[in-house]
Amino acid sequence: MLILAGESFIEALVEYSFLRQALITGIIMGLVAPIIGSFVIIRRLSFIADTLSHFSLAGLSIGLFLINTIGLTFIGDPIYIAMVFSVIGALIIETIRGYYQNYKEVSMPIVMSLGTALSILFISLSGGYNDSIFNYLFGNILSVSTDYIYVLAGISALSITLLLIFFRQMIVISFDETYARLIGIKVGAFQIGFTLVLALVVSLSLATVGVLLVSSLIVIPVAAAIKVGKSFKNTMLIAVIISEFSVLAGLWISYELSIPSSAMIVLFNIVVLIFIGIYRRILSILKVRKDKIIEN
Repeated sequence: MLILAGESFIEALVEYSFLRQALITGIIMGLVAPIIGSFVIIRRLSFIADTLSHFSLAGLSIGLFLINTIGLTFIGDPIYIAMVFSVIGALIIETIRGYYQNYKEVSMPIVMSLGTALSILFISLSGGYNDSIFNYLFGNILSVSTDYIYVLAGISALSITLLLIFFRQMIVISFDETYARLIGIKVGAFQIGFTLVLALVVSLSLATVGVLLVSSLIVIPVAAAIKVGKSFKNTMLIAVIISEFSVLAGLWISYELSIPSSAMIVLFNIVVLIFIGIYRRILSILKVRKDKIIEN
């Protein structure tokens, strides 16, 4: 990120629309990613975000090939092809999970391998790596368009609304699938629906933090919140706060120091995770010492 004429971050936000768009995008992602991530973690599917992001990269590569090499410019933004591929990847994962009942985790390496192979193939056919692929690998939140924000806001609103409507069912499924089936919840349908929602969120995250960092936006704030949350809802709220703090702090510091925004957002998430870990460790040590004093 380039420092703009020595202006402060607040002044730059007022003057430059691309910074405001980046901030709006970050705030939306900071809300929806940890909410989705809370369910991802309690269902022990942390690796699925990486899998879908790599399969989305295949869609991006094919989209860039169709636009730049074949000339199908009407496609517009290759992120839309990535969304389609992310959904396809989610459906493939669920199909393989159903086929390998006792080895469900093998679905993710299979889909990731397929996505990586397709990405390499079509990147090569497109003439090799270029700035567009680089931006999607590592993210470039400053380059998001107004249309992208509308799509992101719409998908995020739909995702959160569906989770609120089916919150009870998702909680039951996440903690005990067997019990969920006993009380009549259609576990398979909910699993497919949730994976599709996750796929859309992951594909849209590529523009903000990129393929290589997308899982951090979904997983790390929740991993930090778990250590201090008192309940599932409380953990989700704390995760959102951590995520929004990391987005705001990451954008501000990246502007001031002229360094990549996506990296700083992720690093702030990591810093918060480490801080909470140290805090919990100190509390644990103090509790042990207090207990010893009481015993003596």
